[in-house]
Amino acid sequence: MEEKLGKVTIAPQVLLTIARLTTLSTPGVASMSHTLAGNVGRILRRQRLSEGIRMRVEDDIVYLDLHIIVEPNVNLLELGRQIQHDSARAINDMLGMHVGEVNIHIDDVVAPPPENRPEEEAE
Repeated sequence: MEEKLGKVTIAPQVLLTIARLTTLSTPGVASMSHTLAGNVGRILRRQRLSEGIRMRVEDDIVYLDLHIIVEPNVNLLELGRQIQHDSARAINDMLGMHVGEVNIHIDDVVAPPPENRPEEEAE
């Protein structure tokens, strides 16, 4: 028989941190995007926003919108699918919560570094 010792409370910030760290650890992600629209959504719909992440929890189901900036020369579709899989798995494994949606918003691509041209170096 299980003995009740008290309750466990997980702060919403924990969900945001797990989603952020999981996303940033995915090869091809340069950074999270900061969106003004997210701040408006947070005020109007009481959603949590942190560094390019919108999150809502309904009936113990997590819904995420991740806004990212990606590195050049990355397959965007594969990257998005990998982030969806990894984020849902991390939240489920670490917190035991079901993830209803992980929407990936690719807001920009980092410009590749300029290449040194031999004719420019000779000058």
